[in-house]
Amino acid sequence: MNKQGKGKIEYLDYTWNPITGCKHSCKEIYCYAAKIAHRFEPHEFELMDISDCKPIMPISKNNLGCYECDNRVILTNFKGEKIRTTPYPMGFKPTFHRYRLDEPANIKKPSIIGVVYMGDLFGDWVPDEWIEEVFKACEAEPQHTYMFLTKNYLKASNFRYPDNWWIGRTITNKEDSGKLCNGDPWNKDGIHRANQFLSIEPLLGDVEYLKYYLYSFKWVIIGQQTNPNKPPKPEWVQSIIDQCKASGVPVFVKKPLYQQFPIQEWPEGLT
Repeated sequence: MNKQGKGKIEYLDYTWNPITGCKHSCKEIYCYAAKIAHRFEPHEFELMDISDCKPIMPISKNNLGCYECDNRVILTNFKGEKIRTTPYPMGFKPTFHRYRLDEPANIKKPSIIGVVYMGDLFGDWVPDEWIEEVFKACEAEPQHTYMFLTKNYLKASNFRYPDNWWIGRTITNKEDSGKLCNGDPWNKDGIHRANQFLSIEPLLGDVEYLKYYLYSFKWVIIGQQTNPNKPPKPEWVQSIIDQCKASGVPVFVKKPLYQQFPIQEWPEGLT
């Protein structure tokens, strides 16, 4: 589990990644998670025991290329000497790190924890059994607030969520925002009572029609593309802020955009 502090993901105290990796078709140039995973994955001349991270028996074609690690993976050299551990033994291929499930229990102070921010817990490739194990770990430590973030709202809408869980949807531009309504089951029985937030990161284009969908959300977060640094147009950011204010929805602008738009509002029940 990683302690965030206010210099990384400002609205979280910790990130917890029992599942890593993703199969979404996002461009890797702006996916920070893919970059981190590839940075720390096994490199040339680093070896691991093939039994340390096993491919799962696929339930469907979506699960092909998914792996499970029951224990932390230790890399060795050709002499069998231990070199280092790696949190991403399969790079950015979807991987369930079962040994991380008890990490919330090690934090006694009530904290805001981002769950699976190095992947998508509700990706079509994620077996329901993985999701259930993560949920059970959250339920066992109800002193914390859990933040989930997904691009796959269809699958996420199949579950019910306690009051201390926040379910976030992520979009990047106007085209994404159109998906917030058309054929959207997000407000069907169960999830309509959940704490929903919207993460617009990285902001890659205008989101001018956002106001029509804000009734579903209790919070909006705005962030820019980094590494490479690509600030959005100021009018895009201001438009989102104006729409949120008109709808009475608190908005949180992440660094470095915060320097130009110093707004970091918190929703009721989260601070």
